[in-house]
Amino acid sequence: MAAKGGKRGRACVVVLGDIGRSPRMQYHALSLARQVSLEVDIVAYGGSEPHSAVLEHQSIHIHKMWPTFPRGVPSILKPLVLLIKPVIQVLVLLWFLCIKIPAPDVFLVQNPPSVPTLVAVKWASWLRRSAFIVDWHNFGYTLLALSLGRSSRFVAIYRWFERHFGKMADGSLCVTRAMQHELAQNWGIKATVLYDQPPEFFRPASLEEKHKLFCRLDKSLRKPLGVPDCTSTGTGEMLNKDINETVFSTLVGTDITSKLDRPALIVSSTSWTPDEDFGILLEAAVMYDRRVAAILNEDDSIQEEALWKEMQSGKQYLYPRLLFVITGKGPEKEKYEEKISRLHLKRVAFRTMWLSAEDYPLLLGSADLGVCLHTSSSGLDLPMKVVDMFGCGLPVCAVSYSCIKELVQVEKNGLLFSSSSELADELLMLFKGFPDACDSLKGLRNGALEMSSSRRWATEWEEHAKALILEVISKNLD
Repeated sequence: MAAKGGKRGRACVVVLGDIGRSPRMQYHALSLARQVSLEVDIVAYGGSEPHSAVLEHQSIHIHKMWPTFPRGVPSILKPLVLLIKPVIQVLVLLWFLCIKIPAPDVFLVQNPPSVPTLVAVKWASWLRRSAFIVDWHNFGYTLLALSLGRSSRFVAIYRWFERHFGKMADGSLCVTRAMQHELAQNWGIKATVLYDQPPEFFRPASLEEKHKLFCRLDKSLRKPLGVPDCTSTGTGEMLNKDINETVFSTLVGTDITSKLDRPALIVSSTSWTPDEDFGILLEAAVMYDRRVAAILNEDDSIQEEALWKEMQSGKQYLYPRLLFVITGKGPEKEKYEEKISRLHLKRVAFRTMWLSAEDYPLLLGSADLGVCLHTSSSGLDLPMKVVDMFGCGLPVCAVSYSCIKELVQVEKNGLLFSSSSELADELLMLFKGFPDACDSLKGLRNGALEMSSSRRWATEWEEHAKALILEVISKNLD
């Protein structure tokens, strides 16, 4: 057991999940290394690559744990897995936290998941005489309740563990004022609000950056999900040695131009989980498609292929084609891809993909609108994807729930919706006259750009997290 009596100059960031899909914890690691000059050990699962800024920083060391259970366990075995899995996970965590890594001054742990993470980190902090800070992203018991129901005994036990060990922490951070209030009033935990803010690599993309990105993604953007659609026609090949064309832009010599008849690019990032009802977006897409056809008095007998050929010839319409690019990984992805392949829409297309940590900000910085379907299991957290979108100057349409207005300022940087019909109405309003005569969309973009220039992660972390972390470390040394 390590003894007290001197600062070690180290911090450990703990994530019982894929570190590549945990951007906030990656940013914590960067700030601990850059702004406090600590050596940082990240203990997490592998899977997706973290951002290159994390991988390349000499003071950040990633220790990847191995998965403990495969997905797709038969339902009859799930209660047994719920009991055994935390035991194995806590042993793996303790081996990494107590033996594999050097003793840190402070453990900074992501919550959720709460069980067994908070238990393991509390024990490790006691064994290694380290401080212990919880970063509350949401509540673990509310996520478990999505699959088991609020009345489940497992959910009640989980909540007890989350509250009991959460109160043992030396300090707490949380993502909203609503969560801060809930922790204080009903959990007896004093937490400091640290709003998610985009780091410096989330910014609007230049025309050259957009074109290069579209060239890299061209095959993925043109490739349909099993059936042709409004953006899958056309060759996309090199017309001659001086012309390079994508769905959105053209390069002639050294001049890049955006196509006037290009589709509007809409991005939605999802974890494909039950707390995001992707069906709302599909229904809104169908409504947009039908309402535009009705507004333009199009004959229902017009074949889709004939309309697409007309679009490819360069004809502009009052309402554009919409290309939705859905990024992310998760359990319900294949189910929704199958639904998408059966839609057969005239003016709307979908693409699903997983992007590198470097290309994802470029996609947001190249898009025309972001859509967020996050509703929050607790109603107390905010979607980080919207923060990233604002960092890139991208306006957002987001599902309305209790505390979303802490982030989305209606008619300033985005709009809220509660149904697929409302979202369809917003798409029609925002994209009428696209790309040049859509004043409402331009107004929201200006508001998002203004927000992106006002706050960044490093500033927010310096003001709200740094003092707490240094105070906790100092008290632990006394």
